[in-house]
Amino acid sequence: MSEISDSTQSTQSTGTSGCPREFLVSVELYVPTVASFGLRKPVVSRRKADTSKTEETPRSLKEKSSWISVSRSPASAGQWRPATCKLMDEDESCSLNIYVDETILYQTIYIHMLNQFDIRHADSSLFLRKNCLALASAGQRWGSPTNTEPIYFQFEDADTCSTWLVLLRSYSKPEIYGQTFASRDGGLYRMWRQVELSILQGRNLGNHFKAQLDTNASSGILSEGDPREADPIDLDAFCEIHLNDNICARTTVKKGIGSPDWLENFSFPDLPPFETLEVTVWREKRLLKPVLLGSVRIALTNFRRSEAVEGWFPVIQAGGASNSIQVGEIRMKLTVDEEIILPHNSYSGLLTVLRDRNVLEWMSDFERRLHLRTTSYQLMCIAIAKNILVEHITEYADREVDGTPSSHNTIFRGNTTFTKTMELAMAFYGKAFLESSIGCTIRRICSEKVAIEVDPVRSGKGAKEVERGVDQLIHWSQEVWNQIYAVRGQCPNELRRLFEHVRKLVEKHYHTKDSQDPHNRELPWQSVSAFCFLRFIVPGILNPHLFGLYPGLPSARIQRSLTLIAKVIQSLANLNPNVQKEEFMRGMKDFLKQNLPAMVDYILVVSTPIPSDPCSPHSGHPAHSHQRLNVVSSLHERSTTMPVLERESIPLLPHVLDIPRHLARITSSVLRSARSADPKDKSSEGDNPHLSGLCAQCFDLEDQSLARVSQLAGVESCAVALKWDVPRITSTVSSAAPSSPASPSKMVESRKVSRPYTASSLSDLSEVDHRKASSGDMTPSSPVSHYLSSLRRGSVPDIPSSPKVTSSPEERSTRAINRPRFLRPKSISADSISSLASPASAQSLRGPPEFRDLEASGKRKNVLQGLLTKR
Repeated sequence: MSEISDSTQSTQSTGTSGCPREFLVSVELYVPTVASFGLRKPVVSRRKADTSKTEETPRSLKEKSSWISVSRSPASAGQWRPATCKLMDEDESCSLNIYVDETILYQTIYIHMLNQFDIRHADSSLFLRKNCLALASAGQRWGSPTNTEPIYFQFEDADTCSTWLVLLRSYSKPEIYGQTFASRDGGLYRMWRQVELSILQGRNLGNHFKAQLDTNASSGILSEGDPREADPIDLDAFCEIHLNDNICARTTVKKGIGSPDWLENFSFPDLPPFETLEVTVWREKRLLKPVLLGSVRIALTNFRRSEAVEGWFPVIQAGGASNSIQVGEIRMKLTVDEEIILPHNSYSGLLTVLRDRNVLEWMSDFERRLHLRTTSYQLMCIAIAKNILVEHITEYADREVDGTPSSHNTIFRGNTTFTKTMELAMAFYGKAFLESSIGCTIRRICSEKVAIEVDPVRSGKGAKEVERGVDQLIHWSQEVWNQIYAVRGQCPNELRRLFEHVRKLVEKHYHTKDSQDPHNRELPWQSVSAFCFLRFIVPGILNPHLFGLYPGLPSARIQRSLTLIAKVIQSLANLNPNVQKEEFMRGMKDFLKQNLPAMVDYILVVSTPIPSDPCSPHSGHPAHSHQRLNVVSSLHERSTTMPVLERESIPLLPHVLDIPRHLARITSSVLRSARSADPKDKSSEGDNPHLSGLCAQCFDLEDQSLARVSQLAGVESCAVALKWDVPRITSTVSSAAPSSPASPSKMVESRKVSRPYTASSLSDLSEVDHRKASSGDMTPSSPVSHYLSSLRRGSVPDIPSSPKVTSSPEERSTRAINRPRFLRPKSISADSISSLASPASAQSLRGPPEFRDLEASGKRKNVLQGLLTKR
């Protein structure tokens, strides 16, 4: 047992060089039931709780009695306990000591033995808690030999969470390949992976059909022409998402007669080498343990990179190869990304081309000419890292305001490049500000199931009920507005600078100060509210699940309440209380007039920048803390001795940005667009020298990537090289991918061997190495395609067929049921909205695109995709 004192909470030890060697932080630690047996029961903290930073669990969690509280004690599901983390840098090693009950050493994790992808953000859906990190430290810890589940921490705020994410990753091992013979950069390249998943809806869940199984399929498929129908079953269902057999997220519980609508999106960045994605569907039963309906198991190696696949995936209840039963389908949309990231200096030419123009001009060309609508975020992140985004936006804003009288009523109302970029910037800089402004109140409305209706046609009730609805709307609108106004001083300085420029720009072009028209004098304030409210706060009220304010889509009645409140707040932001389109909204006139002066004051505050002061908590971002400065100082001093690729793998604070990764994603997107573009579009691109120069740089980067992979392939063609070149990853991954399926339901599970995702298959190794790999003792090799010598640049090779699946459906089903459900015992309840996605209007199955044959294709496809396709 080790002890620490409270006095060390804000101190950090330093080495002889002045670089901090110890870091401490107070966290909430998730303690599983088994691990908590040897600890004292939690006691009420003697410290005063900070009510301004803590928030009670949403009441929706307590809407239904959980089976946990019926069959077992609440402690069986695990518990969150206060803890202290102490990170110690010991030159050759780095350890993280976790203390609970202030003095008890709970565990020690050897951070220097972890991979960077072992340290990731934990999805908020797991515990309904934000600012959580997950450490997958199985085998690299001391103190809990029986517990191999990830360790979960919750930090006080997003800033502290980001700081410790970067700090921990700086001591862990990046996924770098070719380290032994590329001493200048410390390797040839590194890898990055991401999966984006949308679980949209289900149909026929709970109905049993005989599943038709492919010989190698990991899940069954019901033939498209099968006319069988079944009576819908009324049930509550939720899904759990597992990547490489580790739980990553879960949906909310949805009610539906066989067809629940989830419409929930998940993103999982910084992943280890791909294996499988499994979505398990559970039936929630009141006062009973959830029942496993079935699962969808997908081999991620089957997907073309960065191409969205949407369709109906069969939910299979395992029962043997000949007895598996289909128990419904779920519609999902899946995008798999994987990038080779070169050293930063390889992108110098691309950065030079990008710096020649305003970043918003690039966004416009990307969307109009290259038809890339998701690359704007990557461009914005690079501009933020270079600290030029605000400058470029304000420069571009001057082109949006022409000063003509006809534009008074439409200023900043259209979807232009400028307004879209402002939305991206507000979402990026203002995430914490939006949470402070409306998060708590919106969750209260949802958890209390507030149902407001003021339209007599909709309600079908008398005048008294309508009047009661108006009073209820006034009350909740006032609650929302009071919270928005109370935190106006927390608006980030970047947004203040943008709003100030917009306000002054309108004042200058429309001469509002000298105008006698009161509507004209209000135009500068309305221009600010056109961004702050129309494009930021009001959309957050309408769709809180899209902004991370509430888990899952609210029920139809709650959605109606939020819509009415959003209308009132937007009317207030328009500064015109006399304009009400609906007759039933005229009862809000007194509320609008009463709060109009406060709205003007709010707009002036959020459009007035704060003088830059490193000690101010509002000077640009809440990052100027003593702890962050110590971390940045430590990283800066240690980075001088790191190899290039290892140093660049550490994200940049305060926004956790990785410039080479963003540049790599831009390169891949441009190459895919250039190769798939219509010949007419290509001829028009030739007229744009900027795009021509950009495409040339992207093709050069592709050549560099191919050369580096070829270099590694040449070295690893010998068994001796395989023996000596050891990359810094250890992960169990798939060995081969099956042939391209015709529909999403035929995704095949691959055999597992201990080697990296893109390494040569076992058949390519020597007999001795084959035995080592089979026994699990083989050291993983770097990702090299065996067929590299036959590749033509830009081609995508065929995916070979998969070997026989080693695990039976019964085994997978048993693992799903017996998998430790150590997280939140059940998903929260949220009613579905049937009008948004009914079975009748559901989209038909769209299978993944067919893989083109390598030798038959003469077109130049993205060679990076070809190299990353499973061999």
